[in-house]
Amino acid sequence: MKTINREISWLSFNERVLQEAEDTVNPLVERMRFLGIFSNNLDEFFRVRVATIRRLIKIQKKTNVEMVESPQKVMNHIHKTVVRLQKRFEKVYKSIIKELGEQGIFIIDEMQLNSEQKAFVDAYYLEKVEPLLVPVMLKKLKQFPYLDDDVNYLFVGFNDSEQQQQYSLIEIPSDQLSRFLLLPEKDGKKYIIYLDDIVRANLRRIFKIFNCDEFESHIFKITRDAELDLDDDIVVGFYDKLKRSLEKRKKGEPLRFVYDNNMPTESVQYLLKKMNLTKEENIIPGERYHNFKDFMKFPNVGDNSLVYRDKPPLNHKYLEGHNSIIDAVAKKDVLLHYPFQNFDYIIDLLREAAISPHVKTIKVTIYRLAKDSKVINALISAVKNGKDVVVVIELQARFDEEANLKWAKTLTDAGVRLIIGSPGLKIHSKLILIEYKSKEGRNSIAHIGTGNFHEGTAHVYSDISLLTARNEITEEVEKVFSFIETPYLTTKFNHLLVSPRYTRSRLLALVDEQIQSVETSGAGYILIKSNSLVDPELIEKLYVAAGKGVQVDLIIRGICSLVPEEETAKGNIRAISILDRYLEHARIFIFGKDDLRKIYLSSADWMTRNLDRRIEVAVPVYDHDIQNELMDFINLQLTDNIKARLFDQSMSNTYVANNGTNIRCQHDFYNYLQNK
Repeated sequence: MKTINREISWLSFNERVLQEAEDTVNPLVERMRFLGIFSNNLDEFFRVRVATIRRLIKIQKKTNVEMVESPQKVMNHIHKTVVRLQKRFEKVYKSIIKELGEQGIFIIDEMQLNSEQKAFVDAYYLEKVEPLLVPVMLKKLKQFPYLDDDVNYLFVGFNDSEQQQQYSLIEIPSDQLSRFLLLPEKDGKKYIIYLDDIVRANLRRIFKIFNCDEFESHIFKITRDAELDLDDDIVVGFYDKLKRSLEKRKKGEPLRFVYDNNMPTESVQYLLKKMNLTKEENIIPGERYHNFKDFMKFPNVGDNSLVYRDKPPLNHKYLEGHNSIIDAVAKKDVLLHYPFQNFDYIIDLLREAAISPHVKTIKVTIYRLAKDSKVINALISAVKNGKDVVVVIELQARFDEEANLKWAKTLTDAGVRLIIGSPGLKIHSKLILIEYKSKEGRNSIAHIGTGNFHEGTAHVYSDISLLTARNEITEEVEKVFSFIETPYLTTKFNHLLVSPRYTRSRLLALVDEQIQSVETSGAGYILIKSNSLVDPELIEKLYVAAGKGVQVDLIIRGICSLVPEEETAKGNIRAISILDRYLEHARIFIFGKDDLRKIYLSSADWMTRNLDRRIEVAVPVYDHDIQNELMDFINLQLTDNIKARLFDQSMSNTYVANNGTNIRCQHDFYNYLQNK
């Protein structure tokens, strides 16, 4: 069975992000921001995935254990790919800088400042920058200073008044100040200088006691291992364990050293020796600037043509006809598409539940939240109004652990009944259950979604929420909450697909149904829309299904280990990836066509961790109108010929051929909902 290594496939996904920076269909400033996304993605890749591969390399060296794939071979492939993409990145960056210049926007460095600009920069430096700088002189330090993860450092070399070589480190404070300073406009032209170069422009002032006029200065950064090692000390509570582990993460082992390739060799060797970085695969040469994740916030100082046209979230026409969302959902299932439709409906639902005299209980699962979460405010309001509020919060949501620790304390202090995860299982499901009383007795409505209850990401992630009052669904959502509290009790689900016990077996059975359909009716169909497709057993099952004549369509945003050209699939698998303005995040699984089709919305990707080590939920869609709407959505995705790329074994990321009318699914689906 042919498969593609998940790390290499992930790098191919990030190459598609880089394609978005290259694509002149996108506005110019947005292309710069895609460079920021690419850089941020790569940082996280090193902090997590490369960290894991390094561990595997160490294990193999110590034990000589045989592995399916050599981790050292994978690491070498990663290094070659990253260096190649870095060169392509720099080429794209220079191209965008040139195009910005054609728009009258110029990014200049400290050597290009005229006298007026120099005075402006100096004033800004003295007022804003200097108070934040802590230059560290390295020559006489007994121990090399600890360097933070993914921070720009300016390494400065110079000769003092006695002609002695001096080295200094200066941390660029881009976590406290904008990386970009807009300079005074001149003759209709606009100028931007980076914070790095504001510091460079003032090196003589910083080191004035050394009476030096000439400095060598180069930016570098390191990336550290971000994996959490949670010990098994049963005396210490999980909350305290996680806090302790987060402190360890901040001091994780360096994994990557990215530096200005114009830095003198002796300076590079000096830094590598001090940080004990010797492996070639960890050393990445670059250009003058690093930490391009800051470019996700690159400012638009030009006209509106340089950024995406504003598309305000649409109102849901059915919900707008009701004063009560609970009443509306009690009458008819509701489907919400973000960011095309307004995420505020979820906030309004929780606020309504918080003050409704009929609502008794609110239960929610939380994975990630916005910094100033309206969801939290609504839940606290519910407690103050006498509701029984149960919140399941996942403390191990990667890179949100610290925030979730704080939210856990906030909720507990407010009187919320808090459930902190489940032993050995991450809780990744996106559930709300609201129980209320009506004339008919006790009733419930449920939310089952594909994305987090996060107001920020709801503007940039393409996700789906299903709101329903169907008893067969709400009763099983209640069972999920019981399962979370007591995961080792036997629980039966007839409608929901719930990991870790039931999703895998049910998905395999659904694939088998389509194989049987080919045998009985001559046709079978499977569509999987997911962020990732990695699980070996499910991949093998899809190969078998395709080999039996089942048509398989895959829409995979990120990692895809399946090879569409696999001989056993007999040409029945088509796989595409869509990258555009919004991050494709919804998971949709379809089995069969027309009246026999079964459609599921899920929080789970087709990855082993989602199936076996997480609590995930997929919900069947029973409403025929919503089924048709989802099929319209999927058909737009399958026919996209602007932003869709083909998956193939060589990971070429070739765009789907455009032989007719332009179809850009995200743009066209917004229009579809607007006119619906």
